[in-house]
Amino acid sequence: MTEGRIIRVRGQVQGVGFRPFVWTLARRLGLRGRVLNDPEGVLIHAAGAHLDAFEAALAAEAPPLARVDAVESQSAAFDQLPPDFIIAASAGTGSQTRVTPDAATCEACRIEISTPGRRQGYAFTNCTHCGPRYSILRALPYDRARTAMSGFPMCPDCRKEYEDPADRRFHAQPIACPACGPRLWYEEDACCIEGDPVALAAARLKQGAIVAVKGIGGFHLACDAANPAALALLRQRKKRPAKPFALMAREADLADLIELTPAVLERLRDPAAPVVLARSLGRLPEDVAPGMCSLGVMLPYTPLHHLLLAAFGGALVMTSGNLSGEPQVIGNAEARAKLSGFADGFLLHDREILRRLDDGVERAEPPMMLRRARGRVPGTLPLPAGFDPAAQVLALGGQMKAAVCLVKNGQALLSQHLGDLDDALTLEEFDKAITDCTALFDHHPARIAVDLHPQYRSTEAGEALARAASLPVTCVAHHHAHVAACLGDNLWPREGGAVAGIVLDGTGLGPDGTLWGGELLLADYVSAERIAHLAPAPLPGGDRAAQEPWRNLLVRLDAAGLDPAQLDAICHDKFAGKPVAALRAAIRAGVNAPLSSSAGRLFDAVSALLGLCVDRQTYEGEAAMRLEAIAEMASGYTPSAVSSSGAIDPSPLFRAMLADLDDGIAAPVIAGRFHSWLAESFCVPAAVLVRDGRAGAVALSGGCFQNAHLLKACLAALKGVPVLVHRQVPANDGGLALGQALICLARAAAESR
Repeated sequence: MTEGRIIRVRGQVQGVGFRPFVWTLARRLGLRGRVLNDPEGVLIHAAGAHLDAFEAALAAEAPPLARVDAVESQSAAFDQLPPDFIIAASAGTGSQTRVTPDAATCEACRIEISTPGRRQGYAFTNCTHCGPRYSILRALPYDRARTAMSGFPMCPDCRKEYEDPADRRFHAQPIACPACGPRLWYEEDACCIEGDPVALAAARLKQGAIVAVKGIGGFHLACDAANPAALALLRQRKKRPAKPFALMAREADLADLIELTPAVLERLRDPAAPVVLARSLGRLPEDVAPGMCSLGVMLPYTPLHHLLLAAFGGALVMTSGNLSGEPQVIGNAEARAKLSGFADGFLLHDREILRRLDDGVERAEPPMMLRRARGRVPGTLPLPAGFDPAAQVLALGGQMKAAVCLVKNGQALLSQHLGDLDDALTLEEFDKAITDCTALFDHHPARIAVDLHPQYRSTEAGEALARAASLPVTCVAHHHAHVAACLGDNLWPREGGAVAGIVLDGTGLGPDGTLWGGELLLADYVSAERIAHLAPAPLPGGDRAAQEPWRNLLVRLDAAGLDPAQLDAICHDKFAGKPVAALRAAIRAGVNAPLSSSAGRLFDAVSALLGLCVDRQTYEGEAAMRLEAIAEMASGYTPSAVSSSGAIDPSPLFRAMLADLDDGIAAPVIAGRFHSWLAESFCVPAAVLVRDGRAGAVALSGGCFQNAHLLKACLAALKGVPVLVHRQVPANDGGLALGQALICLARAAAESR
């Protein structure tokens, strides 16, 4: 018998080169034993004189993509231990561990594809430090046979690298080379064109063509970002008149496009390779991002992207390849069927994409996650202190920006952005994600959490799952879930007490059965009390009010006490030809005009007043984004001209804005004052709750806090007060599922007491 230790490493430790790291470390310290993957993570049997140093180094020196949650060890006596240290075959099925997200091409692989050698110019080069992971995974443990690479047998050269623990490709499951790996080609009109596929695609892009490019998590539609004709053609074909396009550019080209601050560059270089919002230098055509002062930019994150950008020599639009409102296309046949009306050519390959993963969208200054997607998922988030680590809960989020959350082993897995569930194909993808995540992570929920709104597709799905499995359902009010998501993002303890939650968004169902959207709540993980809110206004036409900003302007001006003749004189151009009289009659009769305290619709009204977006929004949030963009043009902090004391009624604000317009005050200044008024109106009473000892901090949540100008105004208004903001979890509805899960767990714990 040999005395030693059994060591368990938990966390993101599979598919990141952890076993060769352990092998190298053990040999350096003269240990004998074995290391292997199993459903719980990495298991080590080791014996030798330096076990303490070995155990300490497992977390301290872990590979770049690894995330070590715990290192657990116990003494053991081994009757059979190898004479040296070996890497053993994986054991078991199922999962108690974390799956590694897809990772951007590392520097070593980037250099390899651009220098002479057998992988020069090879679009599928990867190693243990980079490449596809979650997008090609079928099941755990993470081995090649359980990935989309199972159909590509390794050639002798790749096999040699794969089996050499000293090689950076040791057990890199997607390992490939031109002799044995996936193949790339370029086609037009369903015919493969002879020649270098990347060179062919780059040449067509230079000619102003639109090319569909198959990536890791789906297809992009690419065009020359500096070519106004190409941009106009893409907008015409996609019927996308104004929504900003995401860009992809090499790092060397970024300084000509955006203000490349250290924070922006750090976020761009992250292995997740998200789209990062940064201030534009105005050197690209306006049609890239109409009405915006920022651009969404990402670096090339696959070898294919690096090769294409090098061959093209400039910035490319890389927008999601999909039909309007549908999920991103991932299959070759699907791309030919759905994207042929948009694309002049297709840059394709034969490695299957097993999961649709949109590009993530993030902001560096101030830091914020806007869309949690490729590169971040399925990374998990630790539960705050006080939550039961053994509990398993499934939470299903909301109707918009759908995402699901699975809680297990003290970790929360928040799924990738799935989209809006009004679309049938997105709903189908949502159902697949639930099935996929629960199977892949061997998840067996004891409870299900859903939004309070009974007609949300996610709520209906959760209740159906609960009925089928005889599980209890926890219904969570929309805005309470927003606050809880912010608390969880900041690891606020379960028994940490209440916070003043400022939640500003479009609409969500409140506990009183009305539509909320501009709220100050006193909340913890169990309950929420409504302290203050925006004065409600009708949503004339129901859902149409969210699409046509002029409707919201009309009701807010009417509420401000302007007589019809005065209003017509001031805003004649905005209401000309519109059914104003009929709309007022419907409001008086209470027909299709529910009251709402929505902050989102208030943004729409102000945007319409300033003539930025009046008749119709061509994409969600257009009016608010245009308003934010001009507010950023105002120099520095713009104090509000209206008192924020008392009820949060914007009527005095609208009267002041009309006076400003009459006095010739510039629109950016008025937009800045609006943001300041909104921030002060909620932050002043929130700060009082903290200073009176009723709340421990102020938490900012809801989709309106994607607005960097509003966020900065709130932080300025809350100076000296503890503030919690979203970092890793979206402030928008993409974070709802996490909040629902935490509330469900907290209520279950309270009930058990």
